[in-house]
Amino acid sequence: MADAARVKTGFARAAAALLALAAGLVPAGAEPLAVTVRNDSKPTLCAETDNVALAFSSPDVTRFRVTAVHPAYMGTLAVDRTAADFTACDMSGDPKVPATPKRVTFYETPDLWLTGYTFPAFWRPAAVPFRVGDRMVEGLHMVQLWVRHAERAEEVMVVYPPDGYWRARPLPPAHLAGAGYGSSFLIGPVETEGRPLVKLKEIAFEPDTRTFVLSFAQGGTARMRLDTLDRDRLVLDVALDRPLASVPFAALRSMYVTEFNADVARVAWRDPKRPGWGEAHVLDFFYGDPVLELWSGRLVPSRHNTSAPDMVFGPFEGK
Repeated sequence: MADAARVKTGFARAAAALLALAAGLVPAGAEPLAVTVRNDSKPTLCAETDNVALAFSSPDVTRFRVTAVHPAYMGTLAVDRTAADFTACDMSGDPKVPATPKRVTFYETPDLWLTGYTFPAFWRPAAVPFRVGDRMVEGLHMVQLWVRHAERAEEVMVVYPPDGYWRARPLPPAHLAGAGYGSSFLIGPVETEGRPLVKLKEIAFEPDTRTFVLSFAQGGTARMRLDTLDRDRLVLDVALDRPLASVPFAALRSMYVTEFNADVARVAWRDPKRPGWGEAHVLDFFYGDPVLELWSGRLVPSRHNTSAPDMVFGPFEGK
């Protein structure tokens, strides 16, 4: 198949999946909101640099969805690649705050548990407590959410409390032993201190509803509920307690070096004034009009995090 035809076919499959995802997300009678997307992505040679940056803004949004969905080519994969690639990378200038390493499982049932880690060093202090019920755990750089599926333990989400970065992935498809993480996302008032981040006061987890409650350092909260988890997608239902008018309410962070070495290579979006989807290369996406929904991902396999999911933001709603 010619390259152009392959890309067109891949995008058609991805668009069909997106339409299925969107069906039923906005309640009958509710008006979906269009949001502004700012693209601060820049070229890089280092595959471990988050050079892709998309920020979502609106003075009205209080509810939206974030979806991690397996890429359109997932069924064709026989070999996965998830190893880091530090070729052409210079990390010597990254800030490092030393800490004492530790690992702790601080909530556990037969079907769901949370494991936290403190690394020897991280770019920000581990100062955000994590709470489940009456138990508070402090000093964690990373927290993993695990579930049991088909008699196996599957890690499906991870959060870095010091900077508010999240990653998510669906359950692995039946023909693969696992699936990789790829892009990160931010929920809440997005600031920039050397890199985009969300400053958190506390994270709580409510196991009965599989909901993360985010308390922000500058005030306000968000509830992020794990709505759907299966072998195709993971869907998060996010509710802000109030709109964030002056700063982005969410952001995507990812990497792109080349089409064959990327976690995100293309974006597609729905515009309320257009009958169909628009699409563009991720580094070329500078769209002036608000969008109803945005997909970011890959149409052809990459040598970097080959099985990592596509990410979908939206639909968006107000009060």
